[in-house]
Amino acid sequence: MNKIMSVNKVILVGNVGKDPDIRYFENDRAVANFPLATTERGFTTSSGQQIPERTEWHNIVIWGGLAKVAESYVKKGTQLYIEGKLRTRSWDDKDGNKRYTTEVYVDNLQLLGRKSDNPGSQAQAGNYGAPAQTQNQQPISSPPQAQAGSSSGNDDILGESSEQDDLPF
Repeated sequence: MNKIMSVNKVILVGNVGKDPDIRYFENDRAVANFPLATTERGFTTSSGQQIPERTEWHNIVIWGGLAKVAESYVKKGTQLYIEGKLRTRSWDDKDGNKRYTTEVYVDNLQLLGRKSDNPGSQAQAGNYGAPAQTQNQQPISSPPQAQAGSSSGNDDILGESSEQDDLPF
């Protein structure tokens, strides 16, 4: 049997549309849900046609320790870098119609923006190691990028593995 490689990887940089909805389950396991907006800039074609900006909304789902990081540091308007995978699920609504939604399940999360954009980050940053990087790669006092440790739990709050040392950003 010949196996063909496939990839399910999403990278988004956008702004949080509303404060995360955090729910806790048994064993203190958490899940965070929130919308993330990504916007493509408008432009004018060479023929003078105006193309307006376009905003897409993405349903973000974060499990385990990353959800707890989101609960503490992610608020409406926060700019985030997210890596994850697409998942589509279905359910029957109250009228018996089949409904579908596509969500981004987060594997890696990084706060972007200025220090003033991340309220409360100054006092708590020391507990988490190296600071996050802004878009122009200047250190800020906020929690570092958070990454899920294993695919079977996403409980590694901040992914302190040495794999991060080899990344160019």
